[in-house]
Amino acid sequence: MSRSPQPLVYIVSAPSGSGKSTLVKKLLGVVPDLDFSISYTTRAPRGVEQNGKQYHFINRQQFEEMIAADQFLEHADVFGNYYGTARQFLEEAEQKGHDLLLDIDVQGAAQIKRKLPEAISIFILPPNRATLEYRLRNRGEDSEEVIQRRLVTASREIENYDKYDYILINDRLDESCEKLCAIVLAERRRRSGQRSRGEDDKYSQVADSCRLSKVREKVQPILASFSVPASSARS
Repeated sequence: MSRSPQPLVYIVSAPSGSGKSTLVKKLLGVVPDLDFSISYTTRAPRGVEQNGKQYHFINRQQFEEMIAADQFLEHADVFGNYYGTARQFLEEAEQKGHDLLLDIDVQGAAQIKRKLPEAISIFILPPNRATLEYRLRNRGEDSEEVIQRRLVTASREIENYDKYDYILINDRLDESCEKLCAIVLAERRRRSGQRSRGEDDKYSQVADSCRLSKVREKVQPILASFSVPASSARS
């Protein structure tokens, strides 16, 4: 009996407030056979968050026991709390013949790429700093101190944009959703080895327009709005 192919692993990263969660939710509602890895964390639930829905909430001792047992594909300590992606999600996706979507930060993405170099990485950017700040304030979840911390963190995270395969500038939500779906479907087609035609060719063209090499110039004004020098990004 032939073994099913390894799942395609999609990494999605973005600064907080970039609209990543909304885009991921829409993607999962449109693209079939795509599983979502719910991260583990030691931080406390916020607002209406529920265990097993937004995150798996566990205590620090439990998390460190999972680290010791090598149960994570990646993990990181962020602002004093652990976050991590459990290996079980990749194993379950493979058993079902599905692909896997990971919503993780730049630290986790770097770890995943070292372990799974074929993983497809997508970085979502806000159109500029002012828009990101507006979104953070408009959602009404964070204190002023937290908002300022998130903005500082965002300026550091976007310096890593050129480590990703695809860049998606989330200016218009519907258009961004179409592009994210196109990237996922085009990569599936590429893995299958079949020639693109018709609707599949459209997906490939849209996905190609989001490749890092195609959007470098568009990213420069965004970097500037965060006062991130273009020289900080590798050519």
